Amino acid sequence: MKWFRSRRVLAALVGTAMLALFIIRPSVGSLRTRIARSISSAIGRQVEISSASLRLLPQPGFELENFVVHDDPAFSLEPVLRSDEVIASLRITSLLRGRLEIARLSLSEPSLNLVRNASGHWNLEYLLDRSAHTAAAPTSKPATEKRPAFPYIEADGGRINFKLGMEKTQFALTEADFALFQDSENSWGARVAAKPVRTDSNFFDTGLLKIAGTWQRAKSLHETPLRFSVQWQHAQLGQVTKLIYGRDKGWRGTAALSAEISGTPAELAVVTQASVDDFRRYDILAGSAMRLRAQCGANYSSTTSTVSNIICESPVGDGALTLHGNLVVSLTPTYRLSLFAQDVPLQALISLARHSKKDIPDDLLSAGTVDGAARLERDKDAATTVWEGSGDTSEFRLASQVVPAQLSLPRIHFLVSSAVPGQRDTHTKKVSRRTLQADGAANPQETRVEVSPFIIALGGTAPATVQGWFSRFGYAFSVAGDAQLRRLLLAAGAIGIPAPHPDADGDVSFNLKLADNWSGFKVPRVTGSAELHSVRAKIAGLKAPLEIDNAKLLLDTDQISVQNLTASLGGATWHGSLVLPRPCGVLETCAIQVNLHADEIATDRLGILFTGQMPWYQFLMASQKASYLLGLRATGNLTTDRILVHKFSATHFSADFELDRGKLHLTKLRAAALGGTHIGEWTLDFTARPFAYSGEGSFQHVALAQLASAMHDNWISGTATATYHASASGSNTSEIFSSATGILQVEARDGLAPHIALTNLDGPLQLRHFDGRLILRHHELDFEEARIETNGGVYQVTGTAALNRSLNLKLTRAGNRGFTIAGTLGAPVISSNPISETQAALKP
Repeated sequence: MKWFRSRRVLAALVGTAMLALFIIRPSVGSLRTRIARSISSAIGRQVEISSASLRLLPQPGFELENFVVHDDPAFSLEPVLRSDEVIASLRITSLLRGRLEIARLSLSEPSLNLVRNASGHWNLEYLLDRSAHTAAAPTSKPATEKRPAFPYIEADGGRINFKLGMEKTQFALTEADFALFQDSENSWGARVAAKPVRTDSNFFDTGLLKIAGTWQRAKSLHETPLRFSVQWQHAQLGQVTKLIYGRDKGWRGTAALSAEISGTPAELAVVTQASVDDFRRYDILAGSAMRLRAQCGANYSSTTSTVSNIICESPVGDGALTLHGNLVVSLTPTYRLSLFAQDVPLQALISLARHSKKDIPDDLLSAGTVDGAARLERDKDAATTVWEGSGDTSEFRLASQVVPAQLSLPRIHFLVSSAVPGQRDTHTKKVSRRTLQADGAANPQETRVEVSPFIIALGGTAPATVQGWFSRFGYAFSVAGDAQLRRLLLAAGAIGIPAPHPDADGDVSFNLKLADNWSGFKVPRVTGSAELHSVRAKIAGLKAPLEIDNAKLLLDTDQISVQNLTASLGGATWHGSLVLPRPCGVLETCAIQVNLHADEIATDRLGILFTGQMPWYQFLMASQKASYLLGLRATGNLTTDRILVHKFSATHFSADFELDRGKLHLTKLRAAALGGTHIGEWTLDFTARPFAYSGEGSFQHVALAQLASAMHDNWISGTATATYHASASGSNTSEIFSSATGILQVEARDGLAPHIALTNLDGPLQLRHFDGRLILRHHELDFEEARIETNGGVYQVTGTAALNRSLNLKLTRAGNRGFTIAGTLGAPVISSNPISETQAALKP
């Protein structure tokens, strides 16, 4: 009954006090100092409050503004905690005893600074140390407890900054919810949930970091028992690498990390588990999901800064990777670590490569295992790290649909060792320098995995030999020997080296190197040389194969040179060279340099090469049948001993050309034709509809008798010089001739027209000199400003000569005396003008 009455009395007193406070609402300005002193006494740090106001509901307390908790000046001059708005809830029972005691501090969007000084101590360590010497009551103390209780401190939407001495680092935790409380008489607890970020970058998904733990009262900080759990969940791997290194390293996957830490700061036991689900490179989307995982355990001593009894294991198929050893954490760390690979399936390494590198076939399968061991040591007085180890593969086989036969490899032995300065080859030094410049390091002690020479059969007369090395900076491999071209290219594609896959085969002798650094996901580029022999290749769009008798390839980092080429295509034998730029992913980005010579080029045979059977003139439209030509870019020089355009023949042909995505431009086009020479310039546009052609040039010292012979009618002789400008369009002979226009300026001398006699008394027309301007249009040559000098005088020539050989010409001279020439070129009809009425006869 007394207890009941005391409870009723207490409730009455509290209710009366609450009612009085609600009615009177006294000013709390004078209490601001007492509130700050009360909080400062509870947490052990100086506290400042700019203003305070009374808060009655839902729980009596105070609303504080500009709440600041100062740090120990030995750590930082900045506050350890700052919050613009804080709610301090009162412990009601303390008022009945005449004390002002804060039960809960609720901080809104606070800023917390965690500082580590030069000696390696953190500014919050005083909480652990204070707990051993302060007789504070638990946060949820009973009402009868007279000691002041440690307040429950909570925050939401806060930010936790990390500092090294006076300098703030770029790492922070945002959207942080945390709490600090005294769990029991001798136990304290803390919880944190936040998102890790860097202040110098933008992040969108670094996951959620959760930390929860407890510690207990002890005589000294090193003896404080503690237990913490850490969980980092749903972090995107690319964002994690950006968080750690400052930039996205290009890896994708969902990362998770958990750790359990128990013991005392002097002796901690740590167990961690890490995993990455759906691991892949950023630009690789296909393939099955891959999971990486590992588990580690170790002991850590803060007194000696030693991580001991390290045992890490990562299961890989039916095998495993294990690591164990010891590590001393210091400015010059020392360690003794051993790494073992036992029965690791090579298929797992192929899967890792497929998710790490593009162009590796999805169906590439491997059999066999790899075993090895390595030792990693660094002593306190040593300036470098020592790597030693070795390993072997067994029953290594590769198979894929792109590889025509299973590739069986012998036992491959490798060594792990620290390189000795001055003994690396020149290319290795070059690769390392480039890598180190990118990483900002200097004078590395490079550790390499040396792959001992082994042979691989690629269908050649002798097997090829492979050897090389790789390190964390780069890699360098060489392969030399003989092979069938098809097997060599398919084997390269099977291991992810970009290589063409033509429908071709033949023999190749090669000495190739593959070397570079790892940075930037660069496409590996093969260098070296190769010689092709008796290669027969089918090319899309061509009806006959390309046959290469011999060719030497020089593969540089920025181009491929084809030298000493001897090949057959389109009924012609070709000699010369080509230069192709590297890389050349698509035709539009490549400008090929060509220097070729053929013994004979016949447009009829080239036309058949593209479509099987077609008229000779349609060779010019071959790009319509082989659309890949529309994307080709090439420049160079083309020569031939003889060129046949249907029945027209020319010798000593040469031209510089530029082919740019369906537009062909020929310059310095020279040839010996019709007993004379030609020089000109032509442009052929196969992207226009209809196709368009235009050109200009000149003929010098043409034998007109050879022109007549080519027309199968001995209608003219003599020599001539001419210049021309012409254009046409169309995709067949009829369209081309019907659209053709041009201007022809002709000068001829010392000729004879056997079919023309102006009078019965005259013999065949003697052409002493002809000079005229001819306009081509509508299938006709229109004579303008033309004159002819004969034995009988000088005549002005007007009229037309059609391309079908019909004539309508007039020859006039002073006094209106002249002749009309009609009929055809082979059978002209000559009549005199109306004054002379003289009828000329056709000379038999």
